[in-house]
Amino acid sequence: MAQEPRSTAPGDSSGEPQASTGAARLFDVRRMIGGLFVVYGVIVTIAGLVDGEEAAEKAQGIDINLWAGLGMLALGVVFLAWLWLRPAEPPGGDDQEVMREAALRAKH
Repeated sequence: MAQEPRSTAPGDSSGEPQASTGAARLFDVRRMIGGLFVVYGVIVTIAGLVDGEEAAEKAQGIDINLWAGLGMLALGVVFLAWLWLRPAEPPGGDDQEVMREAALRAKH
């Protein structure tokens, strides 16, 4: 039974599987950090908008939840924009070559 070759990116002559590119982008730490900051920023911003005057009085007249939420939103958007402008590069090299190199380094 013949096995079908893995698909590669169009125009890629190296034979690297396309899955490594997708995995590198999917598990990029910028996506996770940016997403969490955006989600928490939305929650804290809503809490700041819903808070009454009592919460502002506790913080010496500053609506701290609103400002912290907006700051978190801005930081999350910066991380996601960074990810969009500079996408992650897939790891280079063959897995077998990397394993041989690691074995050589372990001997020294």
